[in-house]
Amino acid sequence: MDPLATTEDAEMLWTVAAAVVMVIGLAGIIVPVIPGLVLILAVAVVYGLMVGFSTLGWIVLAVMGAIVAASFVKGLIIPKRTSEASGASGWAQLGALIGAVIGFFLIPVVGVIVGALAGVLGTEFLLKKDLSAAWTATKGMAKGFGFSVLIDLVLGLIMIATWSIWAWQVV
Repeated sequence: MDPLATTEDAEMLWTVAAAVVMVIGLAGIIVPVIPGLVLILAVAVVYGLMVGFSTLGWIVLAVMGAIVAASFVKGLIIPKRTSEASGASGWAQLGALIGAVIGFFLIPVVGVIVGALAGVLGTEFLLKKDLSAAWTATKGMAKGFGFSVLIDLVLGLIMIATWSIWAWQVV
């Protein structure tokens, strides 16, 4: 048995496995149970550990790391701005955070989203005693979350495409 063929087979196996888990990471962007972009980055790190890091591999990891960092910043800025533009207070944003944590534990799969939106609605209603204003703030937060998810999907696809350049060199 040729040891080189075994190495090539192993690299191909790792490449296919990494691609599959990265696609699962994309699904995690939509359904916030799996940390999508972080999972994609983690898979790339494991991939490098298994097949070896070339110069290109290190560059790809740096680009992917920068994308994940940018996504974290975006995740803080966009929902905050859209909710503020729709009249949500800082307290409502805190209510969204608390609601997201509670929702995560109470409702499988979609609890983070449902909890965050319920947190905004409840907090704004308690503060303003106006259901219409609270609903407007909630819709603004939902719009921000939706836009944020779309951006993360694009970023995830960019990360996978970037990794694919490295994987193409490996196999």
